[in-house]
Amino acid sequence: MATTNDLKNGTVLNLDGQLWTVIEFQHVKPGKGGAFVRTKLKNVLTGKVVDRTFNAGTKIETANVDKREMQYLYSDGDDFVFMDSTDYDQITVPGVTVGDAAHYMLENQQAMVAIHDGTPLYIELPASVVLQITYTEPGLQGDRSSAGTKAATLETGFEIQVPLFVENGTKVKVDTRTGEYLGRQ
Repeated sequence: MATTNDLKNGTVLNLDGQLWTVIEFQHVKPGKGGAFVRTKLKNVLTGKVVDRTFNAGTKIETANVDKREMQYLYSDGDDFVFMDSTDYDQITVPGVTVGDAAHYMLENQQAMVAIHDGTPLYIELPASVVLQITYTEPGLQGDRSSAGTKAATLETGFEIQVPLFVENGTKVKVDTRTGEYLGRQ
């Protein structure tokens, strides 16, 4: 248990049986009335963001979330198997938990796995990854200077939009948060 005075960005709270991460917080002391804490919370599982206000000094339950650097080994049906690099323990993470991160993960790649009470909550990848393009249509000769884009399939099977001059076999940098093309590697 902690109080609202102990809040920091990144603190994980257990409110009404759900886990919420503190994105922003602000202690407010109005001229009239008692002090309070205004927070912006993000649901750990769904990503939903809500504003919530607490009276100053209110007791709140914090959750212990363990973030570990793990290596992605392989996919097993809809599940993904990760290995802790320090003690070589393997955990299976459901595909629903991995979510869109699966579009950017290659075998033996490092990722951050957040675990609460032995249950994987989410996967955190680096802000960008380098992946190879396995298939894309050839760009037209006259269109090389324009800012047009075309579809390209990455080695993970995910499709992104790339400039017309990008060819098969090119290694590209991709933003893991938005899926945007960031440049050639």
